[in-house]
Amino acid sequence: MPQISQKQAAATSPPSPPRAACPVALAAENLQSSQSGNIYCLHSCIRVDEVPNTLETCTICSKPIMERILRATGKAYHPHCFTCVVCHRSLDGIPFTVDASNHIHCIEDFHKKFAPRCCVCSEPIMPAPGQEETVRIVALDRDFHVQCYRCEDCGSLLSEGDNQGCYPLDGHVLCKNCNTSRIQDLTAKATTDL
Repeated sequence: MPQISQKQAAATSPPSPPRAACPVALAAENLQSSQSGNIYCLHSCIRVDEVPNTLETCTICSKPIMERILRATGKAYHPHCFTCVVCHRSLDGIPFTVDASNHIHCIEDFHKKFAPRCCVCSEPIMPAPGQEETVRIVALDRDFHVQCYRCEDCGSLLSEGDNQGCYPLDGHVLCKNCNTSRIQDLTAKATTDL
């Protein structure tokens, strides 16, 4: 599983735009961008013809950032545009991680998408809520949750108790007692077959 580095985005205010065509639009809080990308003065509803070139544009929507700038992954975002690619939840001030394709994920969705899957229950092996790490058991080139790592014959948990440990036989995950029983059955069958 790839290493996860949790990051948090930092939000700052953009520089004030230079004097625009509208005399009222001297500060960023007096400007608003429309869906068409045009910038209007909030006080007079007059279109500001020259987009201030000192305003940064959002990496996601490409519109000018008029208020708070959220900086993450070396880019600028509107706080509401900085979201998880899976659940679309805002990650403003929330830990996040980036996959190999540079897509932004919340930690939970990253684990759901990239964590190894348990061969018994097929669920991702990921940390419990509020935890940062989990235990994954690997046996016979298969991944198991701790609670799913059980003897195939008797169902006893192989990670605790007297039968602790795996005693594989012919690709089967077994406890010591069940392994011994299967070997005895195979030996008895081989003896009667002669």
